Amino acid sequence: MRGWLWRALALLFVAAFLIWLSSNTRTNMTARGIQSGFDFLLQPAGFDIGEHAIAFESSDDYARAFWVGMLNTLRVAVPGIVGATLLGTWLGVARFSSNALLRGLAYGYVELFRNVPLLVQLLLWYVLMLEALPEGAEPWSVGGMALLSRVGLALPWLAQDAQGWHWSWPVAEGFSYSGGLVLSPEYLTVLVGLVFYTAAFVAEVVRSGIAAVPRGQIEAAQSIGLSAAQQMRLVVVPQALRVIVPPLASQYLNLTKNSSLAVAVGYPDVVAVAGTALNQTGRAVECIAIVMALYLLISLLTSALMNLWNSRVALKER
Repeated sequence: MRGWLWRALALLFVAAFLIWLSSNTRTNMTARGIQSGFDFLLQPAGFDIGEHAIAFESSDDYARAFWVGMLNTLRVAVPGIVGATLLGTWLGVARFSSNALLRGLAYGYVELFRNVPLLVQLLLWYVLMLEALPEGAEPWSVGGMALLSRVGLALPWLAQDAQGWHWSWPVAEGFSYSGGLVLSPEYLTVLVGLVFYTAAFVAEVVRSGIAAVPRGQIEAAQSIGLSAAQQMRLVVVPQALRVIVPPLASQYLNLTKNSSLAVAVGYPDVVAVAGTALNQTGRAVECIAIVMALYLLISLLTSALMNLWNSRVALKER
């Protein structure tokens, strides 16, 4: 009973503090003639968003604009997590390679990308996208299927017309592309930057997980004639996952939150949309609160999925 009493008192204290903070903020904003409230979400946004996964026009309301920004954030975060996991896992395993050159390259990669600020890396990638790539009229052909230039990366994509679904292939037309799926240089900058940066941390998580597996397990696998690849796949990795998954969840959360730096290169994520809405409406508290709530929602969903995965790989006592 004493424990429940203290929990109830703590909850009441937090609730009272939030009510006081909200009331005090509203009073001060009213005294200064600053409008407040979330009614602006139903008003026309009046601005365009350069990239959007769903249809959006300037006449649409602010609520839809925030939704478009949210989808743009997920559009970077989800493939970024996949890419960082694949690259980071390979680098972590390479740290245990018998090849000294490969082991040294993996170590150098981790130290380089982990110790350079992400914002600096994003700016560097953006400069490379705009300076090193050719003009849109003469793009590089990647495998005869994709086109890469300062306009962005164009990939084959499914399209629908009156005759049904078919593959749409990108074609260079003037200084732009026609057909296919076009990924802007801003999107590519954020995605590549997040993948290369986060992969360095994922590599260290994987390395520490593999190092935590007892040496006797590897010797036992060697004694029954398993190859190095089989040892890693059948013996080491399943045991290392118990150590890897919890810190890996933190890296996924960091990647999602680091995507907010996309505003530095002009990618219209939810932070960029909120900044535009804030400047037009003056609802600073509301816009910031919406961004906080959206990132909190993404983080909680990510944590729930990682906790579910962790419960499946965790060692269960009998």
